[in-house]
Amino acid sequence: MTIKKRKAYELEITDLAFGGRGLAKPDGLPVFIDRCIPGDVVFAKITKKKKSWAEGKLIKIIKESPLRNQGKCQYCNFCGGCKWQQIEYDLQLEYKKRHVTESMEHIGGLKDVRVNDVIPSDRIYEYRNKMEFSCSSKRWLLPWELENEEIKKGFGIGLHVPGTFDKVIDIKQCEIMPNLGNQILDDVRNFIKESDLSAYHLRTHEGFWRFLMLRHSVAFDTWMVNIITKEKNIDVVQNLADLLAQKYPGIKSILNNITDSKSGVSIDKEEITLYGEDHIKEKLGKFEFKISANSFFQTNTRSCEKLYSKVSEYAALTGDEIVIDLYSGTGTIPIWLSGQAKMLYGIEIVKSAVIDAKKNAHLNGIENCEFLEGDIKDVLPRLKQKPDVMIIDPPRVGMHKDVVKQVLSICPEKIVYVSCNPATLARDLEMLGPKYEIKEVQPIDMFPHTYHIESIALLLKK
Repeated sequence: MTIKKRKAYELEITDLAFGGRGLAKPDGLPVFIDRCIPGDVVFAKITKKKKSWAEGKLIKIIKESPLRNQGKCQYCNFCGGCKWQQIEYDLQLEYKKRHVTESMEHIGGLKDVRVNDVIPSDRIYEYRNKMEFSCSSKRWLLPWELENEEIKKGFGIGLHVPGTFDKVIDIKQCEIMPNLGNQILDDVRNFIKESDLSAYHLRTHEGFWRFLMLRHSVAFDTWMVNIITKEKNIDVVQNLADLLAQKYPGIKSILNNITDSKSGVSIDKEEITLYGEDHIKEKLGKFEFKISANSFFQTNTRSCEKLYSKVSEYAALTGDEIVIDLYSGTGTIPIWLSGQAKMLYGIEIVKSAVIDAKKNAHLNGIENCEFLEGDIKDVLPRLKQKPDVMIIDPPRVGMHKDVVKQVLSICPEKIVYVSCNPATLARDLEMLGPKYEIKEVQPIDMFPHTYHIESIALLLKK
């Protein structure tokens, strides 16, 4: 079979590729197709064709896989949030482990790395502590809505259709956030519909309502509501805040972030506290953290505790060590390890995160954590203290090659590498390979029903 672009073919899905797409191999050519699972026989149109691979768009499923289940969420075939709901959770974990193993072998060239079974999430629904919903003046209609001529493209608030920046599904029930969040979302939807102000349009850059961000504290069962608008209109947003605060005692913070940025990102230029405080509190283990509207915090609190417990186990500190944490964010890992080490240093380039880290250390009465602001490749050489243990927790793109060189130059006895991307984890471990033995990798699932997987690698100096 000669595969050609813009032609449609009947294909059998034989595997799940990293990134969550189904994989077919007609005559050995890998074809990646979204929203498919192994065992499906599908009709798909080829949208991209390269010499050694191709991409296709699912037109219809001819024969469903015996592995396919009915997803709990009515939007799971259309929303980009959690596409793997049709696969049993135990099988999801098997695929995630395999993706980590295959990344080690094929990307890092690391053949004999021990990859443990995935540590599962305690909850596979209602686990996310943060959700962000976009407003749209013309929502995207679902197939069954298209069949009803009475349903019009009006206002919607929800999640984006995968691969688009301006198409929003009007989400009535998101299954991966606590259910009270859906009630808050619905009240915000109804308020906006009845207001005289339109939703922001990402093409014309006109309109008022932009995003709704909800944060939930697992430890205290409290909520933050962040209303993001294009401009300031206190009278309108204050009315919405008053309505929510009166109806939901669990809401402890309502904010209005204002931004006229043309990008589809909810970072603010100005923040106004409409009700309560400008933060909510959360706990990880015995430690308490203040979370502001734009703070980074792991989105699965319960699994985050498992992650940090494994970091602690791998670090195996005795109380005498100096620890350096690269990409330290709001200081959660140094604070978690503070009672186990002599001194901890966190390096972070984002100024607001460093401020939060210092506040969180003070909140917990911790005096042996120091947080340094700046680019790692500039700050690390200035540190006179040689670490016994280095924690590395980079963003999805992994470490900059200059940082890798500095790590190899410092060469601590032990590295604990935390990664949210198996591909860049494998690449970075290969670069560290000349001086380090990779003892094992422990995947931890923080994102059920998605292909994403967190991993921790333990590296010992050769």
